[in-house]
Parts: sequence; structure tokens; C-alpha cells
Amino acid sequence: MVQAPAEYSSAPREAVVALTHAARLDAVASVLEDAGFTVRKAPDAGSLAGELEGGQAAVVLLDAALTDGYRWEGTPVLLLVDLAGDFDLARLELWGIADYISHDAPARELTRRVETLIGRARERRRIRAEAEFLRESLRNVSAAIRGTNSPQQMASHLVRGFGESLGVDHVWFTTFQDSRVPRISAQWSLPGHAKLPDTLGTLEDAAREQTTSLWSAAEALAVPDHHTVPDYPTVPDHQTVPEHQSDQSAALAEGLLKWSGLGSVRASVALPVGEGESALGIIWIAQLDKARDWTRAEIALIQHVAGNLAHSLIQGHLISAQLQVLQQLRELDKAKTDFLATVNHELRTPLTSITAYLDMIRDGAGGPVPHGIESMMEVISRNSDRLRRMIEDMLTVSQQDTSGNLNLKQVELGQVLRIVVAALRPLADSRNVAITGADSHEDVKVLADEAQLEQVFTNIVANAIKFTPNGGRISISFMTATSQAGSPCSVVKVTDTGVGIPEQEIAQVFTRFYRASNASSAAIPGSGLGLAIAHDIVRRHGGSLDLSSALGQGTTVAVQLPVDGPPADETDDDEAGGDDAAISPQTD
Repeated sequence: MVQAPAEYSSAPREAVVALTHAARLDAVASVLEDAGFTVRKAPDAGSLAGELEGGQAAVVLLDAALTDGYRWEGTPVLLLVDLAGDFDLARLELWGIADYISHDAPARELTRRVETLIGRARERRRIRAEAEFLRESLRNVSAAIRGTNSPQQMASHLVRGFGESLGVDHVWFTTFQDSRVPRISAQWSLPGHAKLPDTLGTLEDAAREQTTSLWSAAEALAVPDHHTVPDYPTVPDHQTVPEHQSDQSAALAEGLLKWSGLGSVRASVALPVGEGESALGIIWIAQLDKARDWTRAEIALIQHVAGNLAHSLIQGHLISAQLQVLQQLRELDKAKTDFLATVNHELRTPLTSITAYLDMIRDGAGGPVPHGIESMMEVISRNSDRLRRMIEDMLTVSQQDTSGNLNLKQVELGQVLRIVVAALRPLADSRNVAITGADSHEDVKVLADEAQLEQVFTNIVANAIKFTPNGGRISISFMTATSQAGSPCSVVKVTDTGVGIPEQEIAQVFTRFYRASNASSAAIPGSGLGLAIAHDIVRRHGGSLDLSSALGQGTTVAVQLPVDGPPADETDDDEAGGDDAAISPQTD
């Protein structure tokens, strides 16, 4: 049984006697004093108000003439009336007065009525205090359940919390086979009691069906006394239930008793834990040595906590599944990185041999090259270069996953762009694509890793050439600007008249190995790594890489770099450089 704190179990034996008739006042006070009460007298309304303000009394004995102006709540009141007079007893309820007695009642009857009144008030206080104590205890259980993402810890908090709060002997919980929650079970028992089975075993299928029936009816199977209650009502006030449901309840109650293996169970509650249309699990609470009238407040509170448990289990299961997927993704990403590093090594060795022998043939090491073979060798050379760039891209990806070190120094952006354009101009000329702007600006210096910046702009310009049709053009511009944080930065823009990117796919172009749908459908070669690598390098420099595109019209890639290099605390995470995303131009 739930035990309230001790201060709620007793009240002071003080009585306020308020009678306008002096002789009666003294007589009633004398009777109560002989019964062990401390009596405070009030012969008029003013005295009564003072006594009531002076402290709480166990009971008030009141003259009907002094009732006006008060509504008696909390403290029990015994009204002394003249039964021979014309007194309206209906006014007792209006005043909030619990009982009345004649002025002329014998001393023994007066004392008995006072004691009865005090006993009833004390019992009401005890019941209220126990309900509040149970409510607060189970509130703490709910808080503990919500405070963890571990389904097993949730179950452990539940069974221990129910056992200690309800003062029972056993609490047992299990989930059924259900995709929404994991399979778990937990139990709690008073010290010295036998342990219950870990699972329902052969009872599970029947228990699930019967528990779902309880869940559908929003009921609990509360049995006050297994020795005397044959019909196992499913509600605590023993109201009538449908016959088929009563049969299911009886089957569940009997099945759990046999399953438990306990020699004697006097009272129990079987409670569904559910969500939606079906039960996810069952809670069984057992008291062994005495019957128990399960109150509506107890059932309602444990149903509330069971609802919190169901919600938390589902959420916890989803979070656990997400964490598992995240861990698997990390493992796959590591395996992919390791694979790339291995493949790069295995591809680079034969490619080196191919290009070396190709150079030797061109140098005449094997004799004169026959007429017509030179064009074939040019195809070999071009595809070898393409394969080399792909290998370098994959190697860059694997290195970025393991190291974020930058070799920082003052770098002239104009010089880097001129080197990149000079290297890629033969490719542009072969496609009749004009590149302008690289030589038309003064140099701007930034603190950066020169080799990595060269790779950034090589990837961007090579992409522009690859996706620009014959006769198209590419323009390069750069300017100084001020970042949103107020620091100086440089912005380089590469604009092409190429095929463009579908609007819904722009957000994905920085994803490794992603290729736009129109590039794939047009069989334009590529690995899907160029922009991803450029984006990562720029981010680690504390800058940003933005892309805008119109399908069929072209694409503009804007690279923003801080003039003073990446911040000192720059880390290799996705938030790097986020504060510098917005810029305001100063000069062209």
C-alpha cells in the first residue's frame, strides 16, 4: 500500500467551540476537555474569526447563529442545532458543514460524533496525501523514462518505480514481437522474493491478443482479490463488462498466475502498453499476501506512465536504429576511403609504366614511329592523362578524410589562375571554347595552400570546359570584398555558357561521386569528385564555394577566400567558414 508522509496521518486534538449561549458553551467545552481535547472558546462571531485565524483545529463545534459569512472547507464542522426549532438542514451543504447534532445530545454521543467526524477528516486527508505522494512518485518515474534513450533502462526505471511507489511485491514488464519497439523485459521484486520468468514463453500469443483487447477498451485488468473475485472485472469499480471481454480477462489473469509460478497471489493488475491500434507489451503487478482495492487514481496514474513508456520506447528505438545506421555509414565511409587509397596505389603503378613507355616511344627509343601511329599515341596519351587526373582526385578524397593540414603561404590568385588556364587551354581549344579574364586583373594575395588552390580552380575550370558545348565561352573574374564578419576576402567567379544543372539537383553537386542527371544522360565523362574536392578544400581554408545555374544557359561558381587565411581555430567540420558566406563587394 502507498504510504504518505507521517505528517498527514494525524491532526492536533484541538477544538474550537463557538456557541452564543454561555452555559452551553461551557458545558460542551467541558465534555471535550474530559475527552482529551484542548478547547478554544468563541462566544461570538468576532471571537470565532480570531480563533480560526489563530491556528488549525481538529474540529469546530458551531452554533447555527454563527454560520453566516463562512464556507467551511478543510476543517470538519459539527453544527449544534435546536431540533425542536424550524431549521433548514439543506443549508448544511450550502455552508460546507459535514454533520449536525442537537444542543441537548448526551455527552457520550457528542464525544462519539466528534471523534467520528475527526476520523473521517483524517481518512480523507490520508487518501489525498497518498494520492499526491503516488502522483509525485510516478511523475519521477516518467521523468526517468524520458531521461534516457536506452529501451532497457526505460524498462528498468518503470518496474522499479512502480514497485517502490505502489508498495507491491512484484512488477514485471515485457514487449511483444513488434517492429516499433525492441524485444526487452525487466522485473522488480521485493528482496527475498523469487524471480519471475524472463519471457512469457508459450503464453505470449494468447497474452498479446488479450492485452490488445484491454488496450482497445482503454482498460486495465485490476483484480482486488484472486481468492474471492471469480469474474475478473477489467475496471477497478467492478462495473459490468461484456461477457466475451470478461472471458478474455479471466483467461489472461489465470494465465499470468500459472506463468508466474508464485504459490499465492492475492491481488494483481495487468496493464497494456500500447500505441495506435495494438498493444506493444504488458505490465504485470502482483501483491502476494493480502487483497487490495485498486483505486481509480492508482490505475489512472499507472496508465499515464505506461503511455509515456510506450512513446519513449518507440522514440528510443528509432534513435537507436538511427545511431546504428550512422555507425554503419561511418564504417562504410572508412572502408570506402581505405579502398580508394588501395586502388590509387594499384592503378598508379601500371599507369606510370604506360606513360613512361609512351614517352620512350615518342623519343624514338624503339625506332622511328610509323606513319599514322602518332595519332593513336595521342589518344593513348590523352586517356592516360584523364586516368591520372581521376586517380589524383580519388587520392585527394582519401587524404582529405584523414588529414586536414594546409601548407599556408602568401599566394597570388592571378598567378594561380594563369597557370590553371595555361594548362587547360589545349583542352578548351580542342572543344573550340574560349576562356577570358584570367590575364585581365591585378594580382590579389591570400594566405593559402597554393597547390590545393591550384587543384580547386583546375577542377572548376575543367568542369566548365567539359560541360560547355563547342563554340561556348568561359569568363573568369575576381574581386576584393568584405565578409559578413567584416574581414577582407577575395572572390573568384568562373562563369560558363554550358548545359547548366537542373535546379532540384544544385544542392547535391558538392556530394562526392554525384553527377547531374543531364551529364549522365549525355554520357559526359567524369567521376563526380571535382566539385566535391574543391568544396572541401575551400571550406578548410575558411572560405565558401557557391554555385548558381540555369538549365541550358550556363553555370557560375563563386569561390570566396579570406585574405588572411583560415581562422586560427578552424576545424575540419561542416560549419567551417559559415560566418563568411555573405559578402559585400568593394571593387571589381
